[in-house]
Amino acid sequence: MITTDYVPGSPCWIDLGAPDVAAAARFYGSVFGWQLEPPEPEADGYAIFRLGGKSVGGLGPLTQAGARSAWMIYFLTPDAEATAAAVERSGGSVRVAPLDADGEGRMAQLTDPQGGQFAVWQPATVRGLEVVDAPGSLCWTELYTTDAAAAKEFYGSLFGWQTQDTPLPGDGGTYTLVAPAGLGPDRAQGGIMGLPADHLALAGGRPYWHPVFAVADCDATVAKVTDGGGSVQMGPVDMPDVGRLAVCLDPSGADFVALAPTAG
Repeated sequence: MITTDYVPGSPCWIDLGAPDVAAAARFYGSVFGWQLEPPEPEADGYAIFRLGGKSVGGLGPLTQAGARSAWMIYFLTPDAEATAAAVERSGGSVRVAPLDADGEGRMAQLTDPQGGQFAVWQPATVRGLEVVDAPGSLCWTELYTTDAAAAKEFYGSLFGWQTQDTPLPGDGGTYTLVAPAGLGPDRAQGGIMGLPADHLALAGGRPYWHPVFAVADCDATVAKVTDGGGSVQMGPVDMPDVGRLAVCLDPSGADFVALAPTAG
């Protein structure tokens, strides 16, 4: 589970790059009840999604020409510069070099050797999201990648993640559970799933991360997604010992999963 203690290597922030910030705010407000602060950011500004007054993510305009709209997952690091250097030594790349974020912390945007994009956050005054693992908030992270073994090696070396392979039902392959260094499987924060490139058309065949949001009712959430102009790639479907989930796209094509977790 994701918690707000934010140990090194744990997901601590998410944000969405959207072609139309106002439209994205309306969509996620209708689906999850999020409110944007400030409610009408400047065209090139960054705003915070809040639920019950507490941060659940960020929203800003797309900054790279030709980039697809997508959620970015940030992992906590004690040293953004050292992490960026380690990524380059391991065959990855630095898309945005470490920089100061208004005194709240330092961030960098990175790419793993297979092409999966992620970011890191070195906290100062802001440690991370104020609400996680509750309805309407981040509860899991997933990497779809063309080489699960290489991804486990890269992220394990970078963050010290512990991994555990689990067979999927019906010859569905292997799902790798990820937990922070030194913590047990009850603190699993995400998963790695190996898929062929033709299953990754959303990102042009490249690996990609996406967030999983907890919901109270998956079917009701899917109805809100489609009513708001989004679409459903898969589900809703029941996953044993996990819950009922659906893979969704917002109106601009950014992907996320809605999960109503199994009780207990």
